[in-house]
This record gives sequence, structure tokens and C-alpha cells, in this order.
Amino acid sequence: MAKGMDVALLGNFSPFNALKYTKLDELLDDIEVLQANRGQVLFEKDDTGKHAIYLLSGTISLRNGDQELDTVVGGTDEARNPIAPLLPRRQSAVAMDDVQYFSIDSELLDVKLTLDQTGIYEVGDIRSELNEAEGDWMSALLRTKTFQLIPPQNIQMIFMRLKRVDYKAGHVVIRQGSIGDHFYIIKSGRCMVTRETPAGKENIDLAELGVGHTFGEEALISNEARNATITMQTDGTLMQLDRDDFQSLLNEAMIISLEHEDADEAVSQGGKWLDVRVPSEFKAFSKANATNLPLYLLRHKLDLLDRKTPYVVYCDTGRRSSAAAFILSQQGFETAVLKGGLNRSEL
Repeated sequence: MAKGMDVALLGNFSPFNALKYTKLDELLDDIEVLQANRGQVLFEKDDTGKHAIYLLSGTISLRNGDQELDTVVGGTDEARNPIAPLLPRRQSAVAMDDVQYFSIDSELLDVKLTLDQTGIYEVGDIRSELNEAEGDWMSALLRTKTFQLIPPQNIQMIFMRLKRVDYKAGHVVIRQGSIGDHFYIIKSGRCMVTRETPAGKENIDLAELGVGHTFGEEALISNEARNATITMQTDGTLMQLDRDDFQSLLNEAMIISLEHEDADEAVSQGGKWLDVRVPSEFKAFSKANATNLPLYLLRHKLDLLDRKTPYVVYCDTGRRSSAAAFILSQQGFETAVLKGGLNRSEL
């Protein structure tokens, strides 16, 4: 644990204030608390290091050469946000007195946020609009919005590459914390979604899945560990698609990434920015006239969005926005992702 840093203190800063106590505790070992004396440079202009810097105490000057552009004082609302987060950095940061600050790998932080906010459980919204007793899983999938967005040749290849796997009741298909390697479609039988509690007590049952439901995609998109356990409730058959085929045939076909100039053009032509970061990140800086709908609320607040409006989705790096765009595309929204996120853009 970083000396001088604890969960209560860390929770005062953005976007850490969006994470649960247990998630904050996990991050403490990845935080470095540092000291700087008067006149010492914390980082230089044009620095591209992927580290989020937060001021704990003291005062720093943000400069462009010899010109002072701004000052940040520890303990203020401004200091709750990362200092000059956009890369490459637009200013240098110089200590005006003795200061204390902390640093964390911004990629690691973004992964933690993405994993924590992709939903209460890792289950996709592709599902059969048919009664389970009415027909086969393949027809059900072809009726969904997701498969209507995929080119016909991709659909053909998906069905060719799906692998049938038979399971007995009680078999654990994926386990929370494991690395994602497959996307699954339930052909027959039922599965239970559970999540481990931080205290290691009895697992929480979150959802029951049946024919036509899918799971596993969010870990493949975010490239992080599974955030829930899926266990067979009955004997059944799953169709699995491996990671590479999922990315090339399904995910890439559904998610459109736009360079920054193209994204600006799309918004000027009637689209709208959708910021899926947490509110404190949005408040610190955002695209003009953007709507803020955090990733962790997205599935539950879709009625706040206009289905007739194309959305350009963004976060800091593109990781959370890609997961959000996949969810929105499943629900029939027209979406694109800001390539590289805000870290590569000019506000």
C-alpha cells in the first residue's frame, strides 16, 4: 500500500469516487505517493507518459515555457481531478512550494473502470424474441437487432465457426476472474449468473439465462477478466465462438471507430456526443454539448437516449466507449466510437 494513502482519501478523487470500496482497496498497491520541492518539475509539456497525476497538498503552476497558465492548489475541487490529463500534455507542471502528489497508470485505471462498469453481470442483450418452446436458437438469433447489423457473409462465417459444447448440470462454464476466451450462445438448457461477494461469503445469484441468451462478450471487448461466474443449471448445449472470430466477425462488424476529424464532422451533421465516463470525469472536462451517461448505467437508462439520433461515444481511451457502443448497437442505436478517446483529441 502506498504510504500516506488509504481508501477514504482515494475516494475523494475523480474517477475513483465511482468505484466501490473493495475496488479502491485493490488499487492502493498500484498508487505511488511522491514529494516535490519548490521549483521541481512534475511533468514537462508534450509528455506522453500514461500516468494520471493528482495533487494532494501544496500548489503547482501549469506553464507554457515561462508563461504561467494556471495554478492548482491541493484540497480544492480542481485538485480532485487529474492534472493536465490529455496526452501529449499541453503544459508543464512545476511545484510552487513543497507538494505531495500521487500517480497511477492511467491505462490500469481505465481497465478497472471498464470492468467495474460494464454492468452488474456479464450477460449480453442478444436474446430470443420467441418463446423457448417455439423454435430453434438459430432462428431466434437471426431475429435479433445485433445479427441484423452484421453483413450476411459474417453471419455465414459465424455459424460455420461456432463450436458445439455439451455440458452437464453444475458445470462452471466461465469463472469470475478468469481471462475471457469465448463468446457463448445458449442452444439448450439453462444457466445461472452469480457474482462473488468481496467478503468471500455466499455468492449472489444475479440472473437466469435460457435459450437464445448470450454471454461473455464484455470481457472480450474490454480485454479484461470475467466479472461473473456462469454455471449450468441443467444439462444443456452451448455454441461457442473463440476470441479472434468474435472480434473479427461480430465485434468489429458492429463497432465503427472514427478519427477525431471524422467524429467532429459526424456531430456537426446531426450526431451527438455521448460521454460514458463517470460524472466527475465529465464535469472536469468534456466535449461541447455532450450527454453524460456512465457505462455502468447504460443498460438501465437507455430511455434517456433518442433512438433517432446517431451517437459518437467517447471515454478517455476508447475502451469503455467500445463496450458501450456494442451494448447500444445491440439495442438498435446508430453509434460510432471516438478512436483513441479524449487522450488523443483536442477539446
